[in-house]
Amino acid sequence: MKVIILAGGYGTRISEESHLKPKPMIEIGEKPILWHIMKGYSARGYNDFIICCGYKQHMIKDWFADYYLYNCDVAFDFTQDNKMTLLNNESEPWKVTLVDTGLDTMTGGRIKRVQKYVGDETFMLTYGDAVSDVDPDELLKYHRNHGKLATVTAIAVDQRFGVLDLAEDDRITSFREKQASDNARISGGFMVLEPEVFDYIEGDATVFEKGPMMQMAREGNLMGYRHDGFWQCMDTKRERDLLEEMWDSGKAPWKVW
Repeated sequence: MKVIILAGGYGTRISEESHLKPKPMIEIGEKPILWHIMKGYSARGYNDFIICCGYKQHMIKDWFADYYLYNCDVAFDFTQDNKMTLLNNESEPWKVTLVDTGLDTMTGGRIKRVQKYVGDETFMLTYGDAVSDVDPDELLKYHRNHGKLATVTAIAVDQRFGVLDLAEDDRITSFREKQASDNARISGGFMVLEPEVFDYIEGDATVFEKGPMMQMAREGNLMGYRHDGFWQCMDTKRERDLLEEMWDSGKAPWKVW
């Protein structure tokens, strides 16, 4: 199953680092947060990734182009036409499709632009700036059991994101902006979507969290997977430092590999 990761935004709230590199390439423990997200999926057997690039997309492509080489022992034989031999393979069994989805394309537009690489199959989607210990297998099982078009992981944290109003049967009845009085769950990404979701996206200007998700919520086609485990985004430098501290402690909750 393919996993789409949105990695094209400007990351303006963490501009201390994002003016130099895309936010998904900001490092936690000397590895980009994008790598941490992919490792979480890969630990459960999900190794086919589509990365929606945009801002400074060449840096993401360069990193993956060099990744295999940097994770192997290498022998250079300059007596045989500069022959290079990779002596071992310590890299992950990943298939990574890197797509330039545009500099100013909105989230829905980025998803729409990679439709041809997804095909007519169920797929996973998440953001390139948040880590979690959510189990993709359990998420997929939940999604298949309810039979709706979309499942969003619903996180119980006190932060500033779009709010999911969940009915008792886990149907999402609305998707709206968070209010000060709320003690509601938020969308934490880590979604499972059916290919019909592409039909809800008009073009590059479509914000996935507004039109498409709100429309699916009104139709009863958007479900919330309640996750009470670990989830943390990296929206600010303070949050980046928090994740770095967790990693350095050797007890990072999202490290399931």
